[in-house]
Amino acid sequence: MRILLVEDEPDLAHWLSRTLARQSGMVVEWADDGVLADRRLASEDFDAVVLDLGLPGLDGHGVLERLRARDDRTPVLVLTARDSLGERVGTLKSGADDFLPKPFMVEELEARLQALVRRSRGRDHPRLSCGPLSLDVGSQRFTVRGDALALSPREHAVLRALIQRSGEAINKQQIIDRVFQGESDVNLEIIEVLVHRLRKKLVGTGAQIVTLRGLGYSLEEDGPATEPHAADGPPVHVRPLRNA
Repeated sequence: MRILLVEDEPDLAHWLSRTLARQSGMVVEWADDGVLADRRLASEDFDAVVLDLGLPGLDGHGVLERLRARDDRTPVLVLTARDSLGERVGTLKSGADDFLPKPFMVEELEARLQALVRRSRGRDHPRLSCGPLSLDVGSQRFTVRGDALALSPREHAVLRALIQRSGEAINKQQIIDRVFQGESDVNLEIIEVLVHRLRKKLVGTGAQIVTLRGLGYSLEEDGPATEPHAADGPPVHVRPLRNA
């Protein structure tokens, strides 16, 4: 799960980023002013936003208004010291999805973020399960029909990124941005190797990693169509194109 934290207090931002990464495996990007946050939200993909209201450059209300004006429905949790009823109601009416006053417990923030992301993805397209394959958010454990799926840490990280966006394309650079930020030895070729390994481990599980040409990979329920793919070497599943 990739989160944009928009907060102008460095100590709080660094602590929260480390804590969320350690406790739940979230990748937390930090923006310390509203203008920078607005630019990143306009050009990058995030699962959710944690937004302070009292920001330099452009305040949180302005960031939220611009986000919704672009019809961007990324979930937004407002995190602020302003805890009046009028402030909460006004912020929610302007497009925020949830509101958490400071001070707060990080466990509550984590739970609220996970709930927001689940709701934003809809009941018809679950992101933490794909057929019999599922990821327990609390334990960060993959299972297939109740049996644990043995994965290396990097395989686990890649599969987690895929299941969080199951049914949608995610390219190699997006996988790196989501789960390997700061690791200098991770490149596009390593992602290909990890996907190849995951494909072998997913055989017979009812889930498969599909290659969408020119778009990236997608985790989907197992299907019959296969053909060789020159870029990755081994056979891969390919979704057939449909006429419009």
